[in-house]
Amino acid sequence: MEDIFLSTKPSEMADTLDPLSPNTTTSPGRGVFNKLRMRFCRAVPISRSNGEGYVEFGEFRAEHPGVKKVGTFAGVFCPVVLSMFSALIFIRMGYLVGNAGLLVTLAQFGMAYLIVVFTVTSICAISTNGAVEGGGVYFMISRTLGPEFGGAIGTLFFFANVVSSALCVSACTEALIENFGTNGYLLHGSPGIPDGWWYRFLYRSSLNAAGLCVSLAGAALFARTSLAIWLTMLVCLSSAFLSFFITPASMVDKPDTNHLINDTTLSYTGLSSATLVSNLYPSYGRDYTTSDGQMVDFASVFGVLFTGVTGVMAGANMSGELKNPSRSIPLGTLTALLFTAISYFALSILTAATCSRELLQNNYVYLLPINVWPPFIAVGMLMATFSAGLSNLIGASRVLEALAKDNIFGFLLRPMVSRSGNPVVAVITSWLLVQLGVMVDSLNAIAQINTVLFMTSYFAINLACLGLDLASAPNFRPTFKQFSWVTSLCGLVGGALLMFSLRPLHAGGAALAVLALVLALHVLSPAAADPKWGSLSQALIFHQVRKYLLLLDPRREHVKFWRPQMLLLVASPRQSAPLIDFVNDQKKGGLFVVGHVRVGQLDGTGDPLASEHKYWLKLIDHLKVKAFVELCLAESLRGGAAHLTRLAGLGAMKPDTVLLGFRDHAPPRDFFRELSSPYKTDIFDLENGEVIFPVRRVNAPISAREYVRVVSDVLCVGKNVCLCRHFQSLDMAAVERKSSPVRYIDVWAASAVGASTPRGADAFSVRGLFALQLAAVVRSARGWQRLRLRLFAPPDHARAPTAMHEAGRTVTLESERSSEPAATRPLRDRLEELLKLLRINASIHIVSVALDE
Repeated sequence: MEDIFLSTKPSEMADTLDPLSPNTTTSPGRGVFNKLRMRFCRAVPISRSNGEGYVEFGEFRAEHPGVKKVGTFAGVFCPVVLSMFSALIFIRMGYLVGNAGLLVTLAQFGMAYLIVVFTVTSICAISTNGAVEGGGVYFMISRTLGPEFGGAIGTLFFFANVVSSALCVSACTEALIENFGTNGYLLHGSPGIPDGWWYRFLYRSSLNAAGLCVSLAGAALFARTSLAIWLTMLVCLSSAFLSFFITPASMVDKPDTNHLINDTTLSYTGLSSATLVSNLYPSYGRDYTTSDGQMVDFASVFGVLFTGVTGVMAGANMSGELKNPSRSIPLGTLTALLFTAISYFALSILTAATCSRELLQNNYVYLLPINVWPPFIAVGMLMATFSAGLSNLIGASRVLEALAKDNIFGFLLRPMVSRSGNPVVAVITSWLLVQLGVMVDSLNAIAQINTVLFMTSYFAINLACLGLDLASAPNFRPTFKQFSWVTSLCGLVGGALLMFSLRPLHAGGAALAVLALVLALHVLSPAAADPKWGSLSQALIFHQVRKYLLLLDPRREHVKFWRPQMLLLVASPRQSAPLIDFVNDQKKGGLFVVGHVRVGQLDGTGDPLASEHKYWLKLIDHLKVKAFVELCLAESLRGGAAHLTRLAGLGAMKPDTVLLGFRDHAPPRDFFRELSSPYKTDIFDLENGEVIFPVRRVNAPISAREYVRVVSDVLCVGKNVCLCRHFQSLDMAAVERKSSPVRYIDVWAASAVGASTPRGADAFSVRGLFALQLAAVVRSARGWQRLRLRLFAPPDHARAPTAMHEAGRTVTLESERSSEPAATRPLRDRLEELLKLLRINASIHIVSVALDE
């Protein structure tokens, strides 16, 4: 019996879901930020995560319950401030103002902070939209854009933190040389520590090793000591501001590393309106820290300046150690932005009003000799650069650990996962890469790469939030009130324009690297096939498909643009795999729905088809067909078939043709177990010996009367019906083989098998044209193109010069025009004209069929 579309024996399939073990976090802490919190955020519900990429609301489960968490001030505000100050606040402010002038410097700070503020609103939106776990920004992006794009950006962000850490270590080394080297400002002519490329590399390596030791002790230790570091920095910075008003005009010695000028002293004028006016506009010079004294320009100045705002995500990187990331990240980051912006703008103005341009261009550490007590600035330099490098090292290790936990790179990052609270292997790997980065001698050269990497990360964050907002995802409900799609769009466009206009080669390289990683992860990453990941692409696709489905009006359908829209009713895919494959070729860009009816009823314990649906989707993937799946639970076979016929599809995309297996008693075949079958697989065999989609019994599960009624129901609702027989014998390998005896696709008129045709009517009216159209569509599919069409039509008066005998009837074939009776030639002429009109190439054969007695 050919496969029928129904099944009566329910298969026992059920999913096992591991329940979440709730863990309640501590209540939000109290402190100086509670009042400010009301300005930026509403109350955030505690959230939870199942650890597999899906974030639920209501509870947050700590990654490492044994690790004590830190609060907003120590965990976000202090790390962000220290990371943003880094090398810029004490070491490169003279480089900026001396070359770009005060007005351009303030404009560049304005552009940088504008992009950063827009990006921070996006970070705050994601961090207040549910739980945030370890990995910070990577966790946010990957849970929004999916594993491919999120993994690529996470990798890029990891390297950005590595480069930033190398930048800060190099800056800390420069501060050591300026203070404790030969003729250093604190040694007053004493020999001090030796200088040279290898000595500088030794100092960088030692500082990097010190950072490694602190990182191995744990990020929570650094977070708790960051408050003391920030207070020390505040004292040092206050002394710098105070010195502008106290220190009188004097001559400052140039550093020994500057070989571009012959003058030995440079002018510090103190507060002077004339000095301020002279420093208003750009006057680009040469960078004395480079070996060949490279010329400075707008792009190079902005590249160095932007490093002073890249530490904005230091708090988000500590998300795994925070008590309440959804509250701490927005509050701490925004207040840190405000604090650093005020500091940068004030320091720029006071610098331009007190220091000559020659001093600023030829002595980048001018704050040391003009300070009321130079050791303040020396301590500030060392503390700012070392703490920022340490913060970036810890951030890089946390991103790498998150990549490993998510199985983005498979076995390559498996050793990065640590069962303890501190990812030791990830820390050591990050330290090794930083060690490679410190081999670059020029601080400004590292800054250019660092800027492009972070701007690319900012671009991805804004893109993620823009997509979420435009997709109108119902679960995207950030409690951060200042976010909108306009802010994310401004941050996205502004960052991209600046990045490509200032450093087009670096920006293009970063974009190509991201695209290459996206493609590689899409093909190779184990996480890409994990359905538990949330992907923004699915939300965007749904949004667009819904919109275009509404535009697809069924009242505007026209026969010129007809295409097959098939509903194939299947009982057991094991024995109907060739038929499913054939209908996939038949659809030709149209709709293909695989339907299945289960006889039964809801018993109050759940939907018995819910656990079975995923196996049908796996079947579609295995057969590599482009089809939808519709399952129906009904009390009778006929009722279920009627439901599927009426309800399958959506809007204007509804099946117009229903295909059924033929009711006979042919022995069933299991194509999933036959060794020679192209559909052989064991993915539907369970470990307990049961099988998914069991082969039906030989005896038909449906009576002849009910089968005919099913066909009648389909016709009554205005659908086409195709009865499919002998498809278990279809061998597509033989069809595609050039030496195969299979050469033709035959199209028969309905009246040629016994049905009557009214006198004067063409055999190929509606039924014949439909069959001809289906045959032409099949022949256009790959694998069927070498076959030729043969068109068989009955004459008005049957004649029988040649006979072919089949069961119950005799078929008379009249194939040659020269031998056929004159009475059939008008019919042939009409058919030839019809084929020409339809642009179908087929041979015509006039046949007569007489039923045997």
